Amino acid sequence: MSASVLFVCKKNGGKSQMAAALMRQHAGDAITVYSAGTAPGDTLSALAEEAIVEVGASMEGEYPKPIDPEILRSVDRVIVLGDEAKVAPVDGMAGTIETWTFEDQAASDVGGGDRTRAIRDQIAERVLRLASELSAAMS
Repeated sequence: MSASVLFVCKKNGGKSQMAAALMRQHAGDAITVYSAGTAPGDTLSALAEEAIVEVGASMEGEYPKPIDPEILRSVDRVIVLGDEAKVAPVDGMAGTIETWTFEDQAASDVGGGDRTRAIRDQIAERVLRLASELSAAMS
């Protein structure tokens, strides 16, 4: 049985999709990966897709989607990316909810693709740690 994680952000077009793509790239089939949004948008962020392709990962076939209550209940870990989305625990949840916040790149001179890359890199560091934690818990 593999470990599982649900990445959540507000629109499910940027941060949660980047985290899911990076986890799939790093962990392969060892960890089952889902992503969702609390208020899903219409499209994926082009900047996020570009930033993911730059590191050899892919968001191919993905699209913004709402949280599936069954997935929320069954995963080992729910990771909320940023402070815009809020996820409340539900009865019978197997895992825990954790929130990842990011240095606010918008407050600096960094914008657009550079801001997205900076957030991608912060997500990538945390994804590697999370993959290690989940793998260790399953062995």
